[in-house]
Amino acid sequence: MYQKNPSISKGIDWVMIWLYAIIVSIGILCIFSVEYKSTDNVMQTLLGFKKNYSKQLYFFGASAILAVFILLLDSKLFTATANLSYLIGILLILATFVLGKEIKGSKSWIPLGFMNLQPVELCKIFTSLALAKYLSMQETDFKKPQSQLIAAAIAFTPAAFSILQGETGLALVYFSFLIAMYREGLPPGYLIAGVSMAVLLVVSLLFHTKTLLIAFAVLAVVVIYFNRRQIKRNNKPLIWIVGAWLFCSLFVGVAVPFVFKHVFKGYQANRIFSMVGVDNPFADNTTATLNSEEEKEKKSKTDKQNYNVKQSKIAIGSGGFAGKGFLKGTQTQGDFVPEQHTDFIFTSVGENFGFWGSALLMLLYLGLLLRIIAIAERQRSTFSRVYAYSVAGIIFFHVAVNICVTIGLAPVIGITLPLMSYGGSSLLTFTILIFILIKLDKDRQMVLR
Repeated sequence: MYQKNPSISKGIDWVMIWLYAIIVSIGILCIFSVEYKSTDNVMQTLLGFKKNYSKQLYFFGASAILAVFILLLDSKLFTATANLSYLIGILLILATFVLGKEIKGSKSWIPLGFMNLQPVELCKIFTSLALAKYLSMQETDFKKPQSQLIAAAIAFTPAAFSILQGETGLALVYFSFLIAMYREGLPPGYLIAGVSMAVLLVVSLLFHTKTLLIAFAVLAVVVIYFNRRQIKRNNKPLIWIVGAWLFCSLFVGVAVPFVFKHVFKGYQANRIFSMVGVDNPFADNTTATLNSEEEKEKKSKTDKQNYNVKQSKIAIGSGGFAGKGFLKGTQTQGDFVPEQHTDFIFTSVGENFGFWGSALLMLLYLGLLLRIIAIAERQRSTFSRVYAYSVAGIIFFHVAVNICVTIGLAPVIGITLPLMSYGGSSLLTFTILIFILIKLDKDRQMVLR
């Protein structure tokens, strides 16, 4: 019979805790390097709760206390309250439509005085628990389409509300739950379809819609011609070819224009198209012709939208292999990179510590992800395994997208770098995600449902 560990430290995966602490500490140092001025009294600013690095240090302290509290809880509490916590998370997201504070065009924050709470960020925890709860139920047969639809509804409902709030970037994070679903038996066809849609989306950014529709039609005719003998014997290949042509045509001709016109905001769509070096063909042009002043204004807006990424790439590139040294980065010290302490915190790593420092940080994140996967695979409980893969998916998505944004490989969508970007909501969310996993692993001999 399983006996719970009598000591809080016994059975804990200390590798996870050390990786967590090291990455958070690097984040605080980077925020410090962004805000520090030679005239600052370091001790006074650290204790004053006025600078962002001092606030992050306090958030770290609060996170440490919360982590200890989580480790003292009974693991069964997470399964017992999974559905209730998910409901509370959805209600908090809905509350932002009434009580929300608008920040940078997104009404997704609830002001708490000492910090702003972003429910859609916090709801990643509740969604991970609710999804793990559902997939671990004995009556759940994940091979059935009905079960797959319910799991998708659990994962993507917060994302739908997030889009309505104007937080498209955070909404995309919820697609990371597909990794956990795939591990539990989601047919690979869904992932193939998802990758195909992503490729079609990229192609639709590079080529005009009419050109693509003509190309799809020609390609379908060519494929049918070369398979005409097989089609005479069996018409199933014809059905698949026509179906694929119809899907691609509807996706490029209907779905993509709808998303860029009605889902993405104008500046978001412009950022995506400017990333690949083309004008937004779906922009609402109310005037047929633009005079020279209007053209200048339009170009100025586009330049402003690309300014963050340009300065980010300059900062990272200027670091070279070895970096300029801590507190010696000219781009960082000169405040050239907007939002450098939040979404663009990686630029301070690149400028201060160069390629080797950036590579070391990537190895730390890789080590964290591999450790989480190792923990997931040694669980007896389906609940713990699904939760672990959910955490791994969330962290992987955040790291990959954030760094791609800073080096210009993805549009700016406002996704933080886990454990490093400034922000109480972000740090507390990832702390809770990680330490619930550590607690579940500590009691891994239990079978949780």
